Amino acid sequence: MPTLVFGLLLFAVPQATSIPDEFKNRIFFLIVLSTLLIPMITIIGLRLSGAVKSLHMPEVKDRRVPFFITTLYFLVTTWFLYQKPDFDPLLWLGMAVICVAVVTLTLVSFVWKMSAHMTGLGGLLSVVLVLGNKFPTFEVLYPLLGALVLCGIVASSRLYLQAHRPLEVYVGWVVGFLICWIGFNWIWA
Repeated sequence: MPTLVFGLLLFAVPQATSIPDEFKNRIFFLIVLSTLLIPMITIIGLRLSGAVKSLHMPEVKDRRVPFFITTLYFLVTTWFLYQKPDFDPLLWLGMAVICVAVVTLTLVSFVWKMSAHMTGLGGLLSVVLVLGNKFPTFEVLYPLLGALVLCGIVASSRLYLQAHRPLEVYVGWVVGFLICWIGFNWIWA
């Protein structure tokens, strides 16, 4: 989800950040690499090595190591962005808000199976709403419809595949939404 959030921040709402256009693609690539590609490759590697039984992670205990490692990647990315004082603080602050959601998800995953997919999508939806509220020139309709459709499709698929119970889906969505709603409203307060 950081890929979608930062795609919106960097490209759909140019007034949300002071980053020059010539650096936006590089920063976006860094976000994609450190929060999507590297964690995905690591989890696939854990599966191939036998450290993780299934990529579906059906049991709470199966989620602990992959979620912990993913959390570390997110925290390192946030720290890296924080260490670059010439970058717009929005970058590390936005990643910090996302990290709060990921850390919360990881901590909960030690005892309960909250939907990670819905945590991310709840966060994405709240970012779209915050951007629409804070930046009047942002054309919010299509991103909002896209986020709502994604929420519906993913929630339905998680339930249809019996990957989660309804409460796990709802709680995941609410947690992601509230953390990102509060955090991103605070960033642009």
